[in-house]
Amino acid sequence: MPWWFFRRKRPTVPQSSLPPVSDASETAQFSSWANVTTLADRTDTDQRRYLEEQPYLLPKDLQEVNRLDFQHYVLRAALRRNYLAPIQAPRQILDVGCGTGQWASELAREFPQASVVGLDVEEAKQQTAPPPNYRFVKGDVLNGLPFPDHSFDFVHQRFLWTALPLAAWPRVVQELARVTAPGGWVELLEPGLEAAPMGPTHRRLDAMIKELAALRGLDGEGAVTASLDRYLWEAGLSQVQRQVIEVPFGDWGGRIGSLLALDFREFALALSGAATKRFQLSHQQYQALVQTMLQECNELKTMYHFVAAYGRKL
Repeated sequence: MPWWFFRRKRPTVPQSSLPPVSDASETAQFSSWANVTTLADRTDTDQRRYLEEQPYLLPKDLQEVNRLDFQHYVLRAALRRNYLAPIQAPRQILDVGCGTGQWASELAREFPQASVVGLDVEEAKQQTAPPPNYRFVKGDVLNGLPFPDHSFDFVHQRFLWTALPLAAWPRVVQELARVTAPGGWVELLEPGLEAAPMGPTHRRLDAMIKELAALRGLDGEGAVTASLDRYLWEAGLSQVQRQVIEVPFGDWGGRIGSLLALDFREFALALSGAATKRFQLSHQQYQALVQTMLQECNELKTMYHFVAAYGRKL
């Protein structure tokens, strides 16, 4: 049974132990390159909820919350842990684009002496029993992080290729570095947008997803994944390391392969409304493409990879 099933009283955390949130004036410099400042809801033909004025590609609803929690467990299994940077006894931790807050909550439990902040454009899920040293802050990294310089010992960001415009990535990583304390670490994790070998249906679906991403100014060609370590170097970090984590894709690869395939299936189906409209397909035709792609992955023994990069601030 998941830990959040049990209700218990949340202890009080002294606010003085948590990094202060800056006022809006500190982030005004980002207004010239941030794409959006307001949110709006949209219900598409597939009855999913989207943030219309955000570049975010995926829905924001309960179904997506469940997928993100599931994806967290897939990534933790693939990495065999929640992070790769050699952090030691961090006192302040920030998770940018925290989603459901699951990663941040687990870090709060792993480091009970630390104060952990999860930041996102909205709180996707209100936890019934969050750790006492965790808090959520509403914010958009595209508008700048609402924290002073040198606030955190560990800054983490992952899987935001579906949310951050390609052109914004260098500035975003610079912003992550700004709020990192000297001696602290920044870690990025993004999916590789290529799998191998790929069957014909897989290639077709892959091209469709990349086109949908490009229409929103997002990275559809893997440029972000290829540049993670470069972004960190350019932000002034040192001891930059890059790691490729390769995992099987499909039931042929055992438990982790099955979990990854299921996560991708839900990801692809979350794009059903946009894909069917853009490519003039019925929902049944699109679902058939997804199913055929998964069959191809099993037949071809497809491998997928994630790329992690981390660096230290001097």
